[in-house]
Amino acid sequence: MAGPGLRLAIRIQDALYGMRASWGRRAGRVPTVVPFIGYGGEGWIRVLGRVVLRKPGRAPADRFTSVRGWRSFTSIPARDAAVTVTAGDATGVVRADRGGVIDARFEVDLSPGWSTVRLSVDGHDGVDFPVFVVDPAAAFGVVSDVDDTVMVTALPRPFLAAWNSFVLDEHARTPVAGMAVLYERLVRAHPDAPVVYLSTGAWNVVPTLTRFLSRNLYPRGPLLLTDWGPNHERWFRSGPEHKRISLERLANEFPGIRWLLIGDDGQHDERIYGDFARRHPEHVRAVAIRRLTPGEAVLAGGRAPASERGRETVPWVYAPDGAGLSAQLDELGLLTPPNTGETRP
Repeated sequence: MAGPGLRLAIRIQDALYGMRASWGRRAGRVPTVVPFIGYGGEGWIRVLGRVVLRKPGRAPADRFTSVRGWRSFTSIPARDAAVTVTAGDATGVVRADRGGVIDARFEVDLSPGWSTVRLSVDGHDGVDFPVFVVDPAAAFGVVSDVDDTVMVTALPRPFLAAWNSFVLDEHARTPVAGMAVLYERLVRAHPDAPVVYLSTGAWNVVPTLTRFLSRNLYPRGPLLLTDWGPNHERWFRSGPEHKRISLERLANEFPGIRWLLIGDDGQHDERIYGDFARRHPEHVRAVAIRRLTPGEAVLAGGRAPASERGRETVPWVYAPDGAGLSAQLDELGLLTPPNTGETRP
C-alpha cells in the first residue's frame, strides 16, 4: 500500500500530466498512437504502444530518422485514452494507462506469423503495427537483454538509463560484435521462434531501440520495457523485478516453448535467469551469457557470483561476443533446424 509521500508524488505527477495535456489540446494537438511491435498466441494478441498529443498531420519519425532519446520524454501523454483496435475481422477498444502506454490483451484469431493490426484514437486516422503470432506448435524462442548484450554501453550503471534514454540516438550506439549474426542464425534454424527483447528501459525509448535493432540487422521482435517514475506501489520501478515478471508471463502465455535466455554477466541477468531456470527448467532450453570486458565489468558494478548461475538445471554458455556464443550454441544443436537429420560440420 502506498504511503502518504508516494500518494502525494502520484497526485503531483497526475496534475502535471493534466496541465500539459490541457496546454497541448489548447495548442491544437490531437491524440496520436505510437505503435510498438506486438505478439500473440492462439486466440489473442498483446497490443503495445503509446498515445501522445501531437500536431495534426505530424507523422512519427521513421526507421531511418535520427532522433535523440530525450525527445521521447518531451511528448505529452494522452492519459486513459480509448484506443480502437482492428485486427482481422475483430474490432474492440483498449485503454491507455495514466502515462499513455497501451499494454492490453486483445482477443482475436490471427494466423501464425506476422500480421498487421490497426490502432486509432478519437476518430483520427489510424496507424498500423506488426504483431507476431506464435505458432501453437512452436517449441523454441529467444529472450534477449539489450544493454551490453546486443549493444555496447560501457557506462556506469547508475548513469546508463539516463544516458541511453536522454542523450544518445541510435546512430551513436555500438552493436556487440557478432550478436546480430548469431540471432539471424537462430531464427533461420527456428523460423517459427519468437524473439523478444527484454530491457529495463522506459517505454518512451521503444522507437529509438527499434530503429537501432533494425539498422543493425537484428531480427524483428517485440520490446518489453517498463514505466519510469512513481506508481501506486513504489517510487521507482525495479528493473530486475520487471524482468522476472516478464519471464513468468512468457512462460504462462507459451507453456510449450523452451526459451534461450541471452544476457550479460554484469550483475543481474545471471541471477534472474538462474532463478527462472531453477523454478522452470521445463521452460529454458539454455542460457547464453556475454562476458563483459574487464572495463565493462567495472562500470557494470562487477560480475554475478558463480553460485547464482543455476548450472545444475540447464546448459549455460559464456563468450565475449556473438561468434563465441554461436560456436557453443551450435554444439548444443540450437543452430541446426530440428528434425532435419542434418549434421554439423
